Amino acid sequence: MTHETCATTGTLELLHQLFASATHDASAAMCRWTNGLITLSLDEVREIPLEDVCTEIDVGEELLTMVVLSLEGEVGGEMVLTFDNHNGRQLAAALLGQEVSAEPEWTNLEKSALTETGNILGCAYMNALTRLIDVELVPSAPYFLQDYGASVLQQALMAQAMTSDQVLICRTGFHREGEELNWRVFFVPTDAMRLSMEHALRSASHLKTKKST
Repeated sequence: MTHETCATTGTLELLHQLFASATHDASAAMCRWTNGLITLSLDEVREIPLEDVCTEIDVGEELLTMVVLSLEGEVGGEMVLTFDNHNGRQLAAALLGQEVSAEPEWTNLEKSALTETGNILGCAYMNALTRLIDVELVPSAPYFLQDYGASVLQQALMAQAMTSDQVLICRTGFHREGEELNWRVFFVPTDAMRLSMEHALRSASHLKTKKST
């Protein structure tokens, strides 16, 4: 049985501030990891009806290279890092200091470079969320896969589908020396994570208002 869980405009603005802060931390980590080559920016924080997600979030119909990481437990979520194959290969080559491979199969070293990228991003987001909600978050080991984006996004939404008719999506973009890349990070918090974030943000906003009066 699902229920409606619609965020107010004010709550979405607060959540946007939270994810902007988390993205800033993740961008700094990514910049260090890639020797200043790659930075991140927050594209959007939106609430979307469950049945419209795959239409609204256009992940295309091509096979994508992805790194998936879960924050396990009820207060958790799914992070999906997506690339087209060419851009994924380019990042792996840059991290490994080698030419872009033309081989059809990815080597273990290439896969490792991308999963470590997912690990670095996941830890940056996790640390920002931990500071906010004061709950210990347990990330899974990131894993590499090649699949269709819509399929993976649907799997990431399965837990949310059990509790809500609306889902909160945080989408982050990548930039290389100012040029936007065809890479994305999608973070989909569970309903319990979302409620914990909203409660912490409201409490912080209340305290800030109280101090200013």
